[in-house]
Amino acid sequence: MPDPATDLEQAIRDNASQPAKASVDGQSVEQHPLKDQIEADRYLASKDAARKPGLGVKFAKIVPPGAE
Repeated sequence: MPDPATDLEQAIRDNASQPAKASVDGQSVEQHPLKDQIEADRYLASKDAARKPGLGVKFAKIVPPGAE
């Protein structure tokens, strides 16, 4: 199964390399602005990060050398 994050990243790259608006034979197509696409990617990435256990916080006990 393809990774949705990779698909979204590739879609943003493809959309950035193409024109934002096109018109052919009286029909026009317009994409969401690149800024909105980037914000959507950040939002989805933050949702994925929030689902992971630990939330990026790691606790460790530090013992100085020579202590018993």
